[in-house]
Amino acid sequence: DYSYDYFPGEFLLNYKTEYSGSPVLHISVTRPDGVTLKLLSSSLPHSEHLTVYSDKIFSTNESIRKNLRLQKDVFSFPVQTKTAKEMIFAKSDNAEVLKGRYEFVVTLEGAEKLDSKFILGGKVFGIAGTDELRRDLAIGLLWGTPVALFIGIVVAIGSVISGLIFGVYSGYKGGLTDESMMRFNDVIYALPALPFLIILSVTTSNSVFLMIGFLMIFGWVGIAKVSRSMALQIKTRQFVDAAKIMGQKDMKIIFRHIIPQIIPYALASIAISVPAAITTEAGLSFLGLGDPTFPTWGQILHDAQSHGAAARGLWWWIVPPGIMVAITGLAFVFIGNALESKVNPKLRR
Repeated sequence: DYSYDYFPGEFLLNYKTEYSGSPVLHISVTRPDGVTLKLLSSSLPHSEHLTVYSDKIFSTNESIRKNLRLQKDVFSFPVQTKTAKEMIFAKSDNAEVLKGRYEFVVTLEGAEKLDSKFILGGKVFGIAGTDELRRDLAIGLLWGTPVALFIGIVVAIGSVISGLIFGVYSGYKGGLTDESMMRFNDVIYALPALPFLIILSVTTSNSVFLMIGFLMIFGWVGIAKVSRSMALQIKTRQFVDAAKIMGQKDMKIIFRHIIPQIIPYALASIAISVPAAITTEAGLSFLGLGDPTFPTWGQILHDAQSHGAAARGLWWWIVPPGIMVAITGLAFVFIGNALESKVNPKLRR
């Protein structure tokens, strides 16, 4: 019995069946006013052997809406702009809610067994709503937070450490070694990162761990240039000359005397590099190149775009993940700026 003053948010039919051949699924509803509406007639995938099959049918199914429009003579009002649930639960003479008992009938011609469950949805579920598959978006946002932080922090740390060692070694050695390493750095720096990441994701795998590796490959070059310039200045200081006179090896001088001088800059660079990695991953996931097994914010935005959330006005599917990306990025930018002001005395007020 439907006794509410507003239309349902949606309805959902879960069914499971065993069949062989090509059975036909029929769904109809008998309304409180005695009118029977045919909702759907659809053939299931053909199978030569006995197969267990399950599926979900939502009220947003376009076939249901088209079938109801073909029965427009039942209604005295225009139905072209109405949704399926508004036509099913509306009075025949106006677009108001029709209260009473609704009987949904599900039959499957040619099937040996059919189990079905009809679910009637309300207006709101959860603090952030649901997506097309009726998954709680708040859960996706919460699960996406550690994934985004993991990707951002791992990529930032890996890129900064790689760039730091590469740049310091290049600047300390100088000469032909420095020239060769910097030309290699320039080649990587000149490569368009996003197109290459798209190509690599398409041709190899969309694993999140592989994506982290790709982001590290393109993330260290800027750090290497700055580290090299700092190493060129530090290697001329007296404590470095003293270490050379004492007979210390180059690698010991680099890791014991030069790199510790650059660690404050490295910490600030890590904080600033995190949002870049997070937004890049979100962009790749939005394009459908992310790992579908991880509930990232970019994956949520990709699902929203795939189901036309913007055109349908489903703002709660788009705005929250975008806000999460923006807030996380701004937080690490502020942290990086604060650390940079501590490292660089010229930035202090």
